[in-house]
Amino acid sequence: MIEIALYQPDIPQNTGTILRTAACLGVPVHIIEPAGFQWSLKSFRRAGMDYIDQVEITRHDSYPQFMETMGDKRVVLATTKALLGYTSFEFQAGDIVMFGRESAGVPDEVHEAISQRITIPIRPEARSLNIAVSVAMITGEALRQLG
Repeated sequence: MIEIALYQPDIPQNTGTILRTAACLGVPVHIIEPAGFQWSLKSFRRAGMDYIDQVEITRHDSYPQFMETMGDKRVVLATTKALLGYTSFEFQAGDIVMFGRESAGVPDEVHEAISQRITIPIRPEARSLNIAVSVAMITGEALRQLG
C-alpha cells in the first residue's frame, strides 16, 4: 500500500478527480493545507462525485505538521525537476508520494528536504501533465510494483 499527499492543491476539480481515483484504488490521501479552494465547492464535489465519502482523507494544517505526523515514513516527491523516471524507482510499501500545487509545485525548501524524487519523462517542449493524470500514472506503477 502507498499513500498520496497533495501539497496545497489549488484546483478543486483536480483534487476531486484524485480523490475519486484514490477511492477506486483504495489509496489514502493526505491534503497539506492551505488548499486554494473551499471543500464545500460544488465543482469539487462534482469532480469527486459520490466517491469522496469512500476515500480516507487526512487534512494537515501545514507541511511541518504533515512531516511530523508521518514520522519515519518515506516521502517521495513527484516533480518535473527530478532526474529519475517513476518506472525506474523502486516503491516500497508505506511510501507516501507527494504532488505539488498545480500552479507552483512545492517550494524549494520542501523540494530540498525530500531526498527521494521522481518524474514522469515527457517531451522537452511540454511543460507538464495534469496532476490528476500524474497521480494516476505514478499510483498505478507503485501498485503494480507492490502487487
